[in-house]
Amino acid sequence: MLIALGAVGYSSHAQATDEIQVYNAGIAAVGQLTVQQHLNYVGIGQKDPPFPGGFPSNHSLNGTPEFAYGMTDWWELGLYLPFAVQDRQFLSDAFKLRTLFVSPNADKRNLFYGVNFELSYEMPKFAQTRWGLEIRPIIGMRNADYEFIVNPIVDVGFGRYGEADFAPAARVARKLKDDVYVGLEYYADFGKIGAFSPLAEQQHTLFAVTDFKVGDVDIDFGVGYGLTRASDRLVVKTIIGYAFPVPGTKDSSERASASGPINPMAHLSARSTPY
Repeated sequence: MLIALGAVGYSSHAQATDEIQVYNAGIAAVGQLTVQQHLNYVGIGQKDPPFPGGFPSNHSLNGTPEFAYGMTDWWELGLYLPFAVQDRQFLSDAFKLRTLFVSPNADKRNLFYGVNFELSYEMPKFAQTRWGLEIRPIIGMRNADYEFIVNPIVDVGFGRYGEADFAPAARVARKLKDDVYVGLEYYADFGKIGAFSPLAEQQHTLFAVTDFKVGDVDIDFGVGYGLTRASDRLVVKTIIGYAFPVPGTKDSSERASASGPINPMAHLSARSTPY
């Protein structure tokens, strides 16, 4: 799902770009396993570490394998194993556990909503706080051709250097033809809630994105441009996803989609549930 991109100055959190994704409340079917591989390359990024001993983003490859499992038609569990590669050095950022609650059959609704909670344990290169919590509300609207989604995210770090940051994300997309979509995604980090950073020290990044399928594999590709000096200037993001068939079936099409679905309107018809 890496919403904020490389901070400037000595903040408590490096927020490496392992997941760049807007969640749309779609989840795996009950009893279904989905897998996504996130890979993001920071072509022009921050050359100074966000805190002493931290990880500068410039010329780094960031990613995470993401595993998700559908518990009910409104609840999904997930596991992330984030990492970064820079100067031929592999760096693990430990793990993240998430639990996602959504409106049932959100992928078929015109109005949909949910909330994701993500508990992370992070390594010293990536954060000054070992434990963190992301709270990600999901609010969206769509019809057969367009969708608009907002994730007003709050990132919380625990411990001596911990703080609560506001890091919203948003997406608008249009369907061109079956399984082909184009759109814009916006990611930001305003800084500490109640004491936002000056504009030049905030992170604001705009991505042009496309989503499509190759057989049963979902692919997302995007190119992002940082709008402030605290943002990584050029980022290329990819997500490759696959939904295993639901046990007892031979067809993976029962998947509503993973938490940040690649083709979020693929199952939407003219007779969608309005709310």
